[in-house]
Amino acid sequence: MRKGILFILSGPSGSGKGTILSKVLEKHPEIKLSVSMTTRKIRPTETPDVSYYFVTKEEFESSIKNGELLEYATFDGEYYGTPKKKIDSYLEKGIDVILEIEVQGAMQVLEKAKDAVAIMITPPDIQTLEKWLRGRGTNSEKSILERLATARQEVKYLPKYHYSVINEENKQDECAELIYSIMQAEHNKTIHRKNLTDKFE
Repeated sequence: MRKGILFILSGPSGSGKGTILSKVLEKHPEIKLSVSMTTRKIRPTETPDVSYYFVTKEEFESSIKNGELLEYATFDGEYYGTPKKKIDSYLEKGIDVILEIEVQGAMQVLEKAKDAVAIMITPPDIQTLEKWLRGRGTNSEKSILERLATARQEVKYLPKYHYSVINEENKQDECAELIYSIMQAEHNKTIHRKNLTDKFE
């Protein structure tokens, strides 16, 4: 049985990665989305163990101490991180897992999970990203400028990713299928077919 692969999906805020990821998972439900762990309080629209694993700070710090996280960070005084156990369980069963995460977290994961495959989604250029952010009508001018500045920094990490996928305007379905094609192609790399030669002896 083939082993599953952990895929990392990153992209600047406003790049459309959330919508594209939803399309991939909707068309290919056999792929699992990694669920993060957090110490922040649950929101009314969220479901425990689906939206996040909600834990206490003591439980989170215990997970850090025991090496049970692929990565973690703090934001607004709360912990966020990626538990390894569930991901490893899926991978051993031959199930692919997608981890949607920002760049800094992705770099941590790539250090620990050497077989992970990283994909970055970007708009065609910074001007398009600005247009999309402004088109939302929900972001302040300060927020837009901060997100654009962050995007410029995030894209500098592109050489550390295995694949770059450009999200063209109104091409989200095509973008989702391209990501799925990348996932399938990874399984056909010879590194994942090491036992095949044994069948020809």
